[in-house]
Amino acid sequence: MHRKTIGDQELALLQYIDEAGTPSVGEVAVGFGEPRGLARSTVLTMMERLRGKNYLCREQADGMYRYQSTAGQDSVVQGAIAQFVDRTLQGSVSPFVAYLSQRDTVSDDELAELEALVEQLQSRRQEG
Repeated sequence: MHRKTIGDQELALLQYIDEAGTPSVGEVAVGFGEPRGLARSTVLTMMERLRGKNYLCREQADGMYRYQSTAGQDSVVQGAIAQFVDRTLQGSVSPFVAYLSQRDTVSDDELAELEALVEQLQSRRQEG
């Protein structure tokens, strides 16, 4: 299923809902909207927009709608990363890798994960 792209705020909202499970609009307005200065109506509009883009679904329970992510958080993040690489970096990951190489805060765990990913990429190239 093809999904429309989403913005940073929508991505943050999806991540919040995914972690919350099946929250109501009111619960999201309090937990996500209030700390960001967003009115309940704005949160509802964002949630309905995400539902229209097939990122959220809703079910009525106890007289209110409960929302749930239709894709796992990893899938949503992967889509946002692909969008960033395509739009901002014109399809090249080299600027991102250069950015990482200049960061002072890459942990040992992150570095090990990056090395494992590079090994996977090399392995796939050799197979193909």
